[in-house]
Formats: sequence, C-alpha cells, structure tokens
Amino acid sequence: MNILFTKNLDPAIVTKELGDDVSFDCVEVIKTSSINTDAFDLKDYSLIFTSAKGVSSFFKNGFKPNEDFTAKNYNKIYCVGEKTKKELRKNGFGTFKVLKNAEELSRFIIMHCQQEKFLHFCGNIALDVLDKNLPLQNISYRKITVYNTEEINPLINEKYHAAVFFSPSGVRSFANRNSFGDMILVSIGETTANELRKHTSKPVLVSEGSTLLSVLKLIRKEILNKN
Repeated sequence: MNILFTKNLDPAIVTKELGDDVSFDCVEVIKTSSINTDAFDLKDYSLIFTSAKGVSSFFKNGFKPNEDFTAKNYNKIYCVGEKTKKELRKNGFGTFKVLKNAEELSRFIIMHCQQEKFLHFCGNIALDVLDKNLPLQNISYRKITVYNTEEINPLINEKYHAAVFFSPSGVRSFANRNSFGDMILVSIGETTANELRKHTSKPVLVSEGSTLLSVLKLIRKEILNKN
C-alpha cells in the first residue's frame, strides 16, 4: 500500500496510526503566506475563523480580541473545525461556537445571530459560502484577508493506491496537472470532498472529523482493514 498525502505531515504520527507496512509520501500542493494588515478596533464585532492559518495570521498582525464576557463589547468567536479551535486556544482564546464547516456555520448564524456584526479573517481564496448567504439575510458581514494561498500545481509521476486531500485549493492544485486514475480518494471533510466531486465521479471516503487522526482512522478502517 502506497499513499499520497497532499501536505507535509509528521511521519512518526502517520506510521504510528497506519503501521510500518504502509509506505507514503507527503507532497505540498499549496503554499500559504501571511499578509501584513493594520490591526484595528474590534469593538462590537463577532469574529469568524475558518482555518488555523487565518487564526495565526490574525494574531501575527497584532489584533486583540476582547473575550471578557462581562464586558459590554466583548468579541464572540466562531470557528470551523477542531484544528482552528486548537490554534485559538494556543493563542489564549476560546470559542463561542465551533461548527464542522462553513455551511453549518452559515445556517447557525442565520438562525441564531441575526443582530450581530461579523468579521471573517481568512485567506484570499476562502469559500464564498458566508459572503453569499449572510448578506442575503441582512446580516452584517465583511471578509478581512490575512493570508494568501497559492496553488503550486505540482506534477506527480509516482503511482499511489490512495491519495488524501485536506482542502479545496489542494484538490484544484493537484487536479491541474494530475489524474485521479485508479486511486482511492480520501478527504478530510465534506467541503474538500465536494471539490473532489467536481473533478471526478469516483467515490470519496470522507472523515467524520476535521483532524489528521480522524483521517488516519478512516484509512485504517476503510482501506487497510479491507485489503
């Protein structure tokens, strides 16, 4: 079994979860870089983060949320995915609400948060789910771009039994110069899986969680234990 992971991972973690008999390569298909943005007052705003990179770039630029719930103008923090939540905690902040993907977050805000004003700190090619849906409901929403994502479009000549994808941009970058062929396709969540389905009619294995461990667990259950 030879598996392609479309991002750099810790080999020790992969080997621990999948065993010594599985060979794998990690190939970066996208590159991200923070953008310098002048920090401004976040008073009266609720904050949205849909990626860990958005969180790290936010703090790199010197933004300072107010998470004192007893204060009048504290910032509620909404995020997508456990990795994003973990990055917020690493920087000393919790979350008001954590959802699995942008679609679920959009529905939650429309149902429960009509009166709030939102700032979404994200990358230059973030999904447009929130900025399509929220303004239609007269909900104040603005994107603040704090990092760039570049699709590298590598040509990969090695043959693999399975390929694992971690973001829609990673799918597009791979698909630009490579075929999905006979590989088993694995996705870290439905958002990335939906992008895969735009490029191939092959079935996609989708992890329940948004963490690397949930993906490795899926590979072990659906691929390794069935061979």
